[in-house]
Amino acid sequence: MNKSNHKAAMQFVLLLGVVSLFADMTYEAARSIAGSYLAILGASGAIVGFTAGAGELLGYGLRYFSGLISDKTRRYWAITIFGYVVNLMAVPLMALANHWGLAVTLIMAERIGKAIRTPARDVMLSHAAAAVGRGWGFAVHEAMDQIGAMAGPVIVMIVLAINGSYRFAFAVLLIPAALAITVLIIARINFPHPQELETVPQGRQNGKLPSVFWLYLAAVGFIAAGFADYPLIAFHIKSRNMFDDKWIPLLYACAMGIDALAALVFGRWYDKKGVFALVTAIAVSSFFAFFAFSFKPILIIGGILLWGVGMGAQESIIRAVVADIVPARRRGAGFGLFNAGFGIAWFLGSALMGVLYDFSLPALIVFSIFSQIASLPLLLFVRKKLPVIR
Repeated sequence: MNKSNHKAAMQFVLLLGVVSLFADMTYEAARSIAGSYLAILGASGAIVGFTAGAGELLGYGLRYFSGLISDKTRRYWAITIFGYVVNLMAVPLMALANHWGLAVTLIMAERIGKAIRTPARDVMLSHAAAAVGRGWGFAVHEAMDQIGAMAGPVIVMIVLAINGSYRFAFAVLLIPAALAITVLIIARINFPHPQELETVPQGRQNGKLPSVFWLYLAAVGFIAAGFADYPLIAFHIKSRNMFDDKWIPLLYACAMGIDALAALVFGRWYDKKGVFALVTAIAVSSFFAFFAFSFKPILIIGGILLWGVGMGAQESIIRAVVADIVPARRRGAGFGLFNAGFGIAWFLGSALMGVLYDFSLPALIVFSIFSQIASLPLLLFVRKKLPVIR
């Protein structure tokens, strides 16, 4: 491989990583306190669960259309920048919310912005990742992403510890939001044509999505359905008074640290062992709900850390597999369609778990565990169908 191309590709991965670091510092900080904020504003467990699920439905479902538009227009940078602006500016506006309805609207707007920019951003990232190792490229990006996801909750924890103001905590997040957009513009100036970074020959260039793509989507759908979102875990902690408010975002920050480490470990492993790395990660993390929704603080901490392992796998390996399956010319649509299916499954599972939380915690836990475990046979079958990816 050309060393200069490898270096340029890595620089691009790192630049997008810095963008994601500041972006995640913004919206993951908001995510860490969204559940408890909605509780303060008078929302119920069902509303929190529905909001988390509907947000993911929009955040993932709309990616199908933004992916199609990205492939059709090839305006990857313009779409990415516009999406980031919508995604990030919705967060500090949460400081103005005086009713749970307005807060829910802004949560949805933030997810819509992410839906707009993610397929186009991931297509550009996939070109660079091809030059440095698909699993490793996505893993490095995810690790930097999660550094921001750790720092953001710590920032709002400090704000809450000092004056207890959720509104001020959201307002402070305008700073990392502005930094993310600034670095994104710098990346655009320095790498106007990131597709040139991918010099590895593409094997499947007939423009069609292979049948194994749909099997893989079904497998990941089971994972998404059973993966409770953090706002519901935060709601559980807040409503049962398991920890003081200031510790809720810190617990989320710890989970993001585990996420970053897991992404690097499993991402590197993916480049060596392929889909088996994802199978292992899901097998390890699938029991998080048993601990996270318990009534003992030490068990809740353990469950949140296992939840972080699952997040690390989802945000790195899962995207790497899609990039390896889908032909380059359809990658925007492939990412978009895949994320749409993922989001629908996440929405249905999150909404159901929100309802189950109000009626039966054991039922919620059983659903979460068995839904994720159900993905493992399908993933093993996908592994057999992808000899090139191992």
